[in-house]
Amino acid sequence: MSSHTSEQTDSAEASDQTVDTDASIPLPLLTEPRGGVPLVIDTQAGLERAAAALAAGTGPAGVDAERASGFRYGQRAFLVQIRREGAGTWLIDPEPFDDLRIIDDALDGVEWILHAASQDLPCLSELAMWPDRLFDTELAARLAGLPRVGLAAVIESQLGFSLAKEHSAADWSKRPLPEPWLRYAALDVEVLSELRAKLVDLLERDGKLAIAEEEFEHIRQTPPAEPRVDPWRRTSGLHQLRDRRQLAAVRQMWLEREDLAQRRDVAPGRLIPDSAIIAAAKAMPATVPQLLGTKGFHGRAAQKEAPRWLKCISDARKLTDLPPLHISTNAPPPPRIWPEKDPEAAARLQTARPRVAARADALGMPLENLLTPDYLRRIAWRPPAVLSLESVSAALIELGARPWQVEQVAAIITVAFLDPDPLPARGQQADRQTEAQADQHAAAQPVPPSIRVTTTD
Repeated sequence: MSSHTSEQTDSAEASDQTVDTDASIPLPLLTEPRGGVPLVIDTQAGLERAAAALAAGTGPAGVDAERASGFRYGQRAFLVQIRREGAGTWLIDPEPFDDLRIIDDALDGVEWILHAASQDLPCLSELAMWPDRLFDTELAARLAGLPRVGLAAVIESQLGFSLAKEHSAADWSKRPLPEPWLRYAALDVEVLSELRAKLVDLLERDGKLAIAEEEFEHIRQTPPAEPRVDPWRRTSGLHQLRDRRQLAAVRQMWLEREDLAQRRDVAPGRLIPDSAIIAAAKAMPATVPQLLGTKGFHGRAAQKEAPRWLKCISDARKLTDLPPLHISTNAPPPPRIWPEKDPEAAARLQTARPRVAARADALGMPLENLLTPDYLRRIAWRPPAVLSLESVSAALIELGARPWQVEQVAAIITVAFLDPDPLPARGQQADRQTEAQADQHAAAQPVPPSIRVTTTD
């Protein structure tokens, strides 16, 4: 690594599966991409040069994308970073091009290394880019049992470098992009190949590499999510409303905001936030002054577009076909009410959940990676008519569990369902709920930096 210090290089080469990250000893800061900060490709000739270089490279390709979430409409990529051995790092501005199919063709058959791939694959797909093979360093870190799985944290623990993340929430639609931002973007793919090698060692050591590969392929083959039914129902604070006409006002304002945001290419929340929509729907004002005087109604387009928002409320007043308070769903109710609604289901869940959690702990991975919690809730609420290892396995597969997950948990769940523990008395249930909430709160807290992550051969 010509642009790294010799101490940095020696540190990376000498490190084993995991680096002892003592918080009292500052780690070397990864500040400069090897070869310097690349120029941004924004011409067809430059794109063709990038494609030729990447096609001639060797090994996997580190890939990343930067969006302008919170600034522009949608989740499209405003910068794509790719690094491959023998090809160097390329920064590509997608905006001047219809797509980046030429880059996708150049990487035909090449494994892509991404961190938290499910975040970037949708916007890369919009550019006609999709991997033939995938390695997700964030998911690999989870399966390996690392306590912190952000890119900077994994690089610290595995490679002994500190990676600055000060531009992660920047407006990447800005042009020209500042040079410090470009340096940051290039560094995001700088050591993905080295990081992959370290994580492969960890996974192989614990016999989890085949599991990880199955999970990577699942991500790669999962189609884009279907459009949500009534997406306006995701408005934050909607639960505060109990009147159908107020819901109609939310719907009208949400749809109008969405249309305006798309036409202006701006994030909807930058016009008026969700809280302003809820405040206006609660008040149902009849005039512009009343709307602007509504407590909580604010935003960059609150006053200027006030007649637009008031018309939405007026239209909602006239509607005869009002939206229902709730939409039907096949999801089970909240587990806290299961003991009253279906004690047998509550006993099944109460028995199976800690046993599955214990299996996840034994495997050294988070519970949600061993089995999606919603899958366990659904099968506990509506189990197969005849309980057997085969029927439980089939039900888990139908829900979306992968074969390796079924192999690990199907027998545990079957035994728990066939012979569930009795439900505790009502007072004990309350105590257990309090303990569970405390455990969830504790699990959500960040791992103190003084805790070291070390392994042995």
